[in-house]
Formats: sequence, structure tokens, C-alpha cells
Amino acid sequence: IYRSPASAKSLQGRAAQCAMRKASHSKLKAQAMTTSDELLVKPSWKFLFSHPAHLLSFGFGSGLARKAPGTFGTLVAFPMYWYLAPRLSNAVFIFVLIWAFAIGIWVCDKTGKALGVADYGGMVWDEIVAFMLVLFFTPPGWQWALLAFVLFRFFDIFKPQPIRYFDAHWHGGFGVMFDDLLAAGYALLCMALIKSVLP
Repeated sequence: IYRSPASAKSLQGRAAQCAMRKASHSKLKAQAMTTSDELLVKPSWKFLFSHPAHLLSFGFGSGLARKAPGTFGTLVAFPMYWYLAPRLSNAVFIFVLIWAFAIGIWVCDKTGKALGVADYGGMVWDEIVAFMLVLFFTPPGWQWALLAFVLFRFFDIFKPQPIRYFDAHWHGGFGVMFDDLLAAGYALLCMALIKSVLP
């Protein structure tokens, strides 16, 4: 069958458009793996107990909270800190936090892959480790502890720069853990400034 050069060119153009649409659709599907709420597995107690990494990344179940899982995860840091801090020297406590951060990279990466969402909100081990660091440098007294909690949650939720940049561009277990570390730094900086102006 004879086709004119113009007709052949038109067919090639349609084929190219179709290929581009398919590529765009595949890219959107890949992005959905890390940005949407379409989970491969629905988090549950059964899922958490299927592997130690899932249980740890979900903060021993606190991440299963239907609303504000990050806040519930942050609260878990209080009893953990109160138990560990009096029993460990400062150097050992910092070493434990470094170890917990490193473990967090692995457990959050593994759980994120199992869920199909790299930074699922229910993974709260990052909040726990980061807020334990905040508590370590927080002055004694319930007022300071409450202020530390409010500041940390504020920066973790609203993510001022450069937290927002790293949250958007650094994925996987390290990205999950790192942006909360920055939120901890902001909280500690604010507390230091507040303490400096108090009599």
C-alpha cells in the first residue's frame, strides 16, 4: 500500500506522541510510589510484627495512630529518654543516638519499600531519635520539655528551608531520618535564643 510522505510523517508523529504519553504515564506511576497514599500494604499490627524493621520504624505501634502519627511518635521519645538518660553517661547516650540514627536509615528504607511509599507518615522512628536528641540538650523542667516538644513539632510539620528542600529531594531511609535531624537543630537553636534572653 502506497502512503504519501506527508501521511507517513503524520503516522510517525502520532506514534511519537503515543510513546511520550506512555513514558509520562510510567513516570507518574513511579512518582506515585513515593508521593501518594496508594500503599502496597496497609499498615497494621500484623504488618508491624511481620518484621522487626516495621515495628521499629512505626515507633512500636505509635505510627499506627490515625491522626498525627508524627506527634504520637514524638511522645514515645519521652519515656525512652527518661529511661535511658539516667542510666547512661553523656558520651554513651550520644553513641546510642548515633546508632539509633544509623539503624533508622535501614528500618525506614526497608519499611518504605514494603509499603510502596518512601516517606510514609506512620514511620516515626525519625521523630523519636531526633526528639531524643532535643531532650538531651533541653534544660531541666517540664516547661522546657513542653517548649521543646512544641518547637520540634512546629519545625517538623511546617518544614522551613532547608528542611523542605531535603524532604523533597532526599529520599530513602537517609532522607527520612535527615530532615527530622534538621528540625531538631531548629528547635534547639530557638531554645538557646530563648534561654539567652531570659533573666
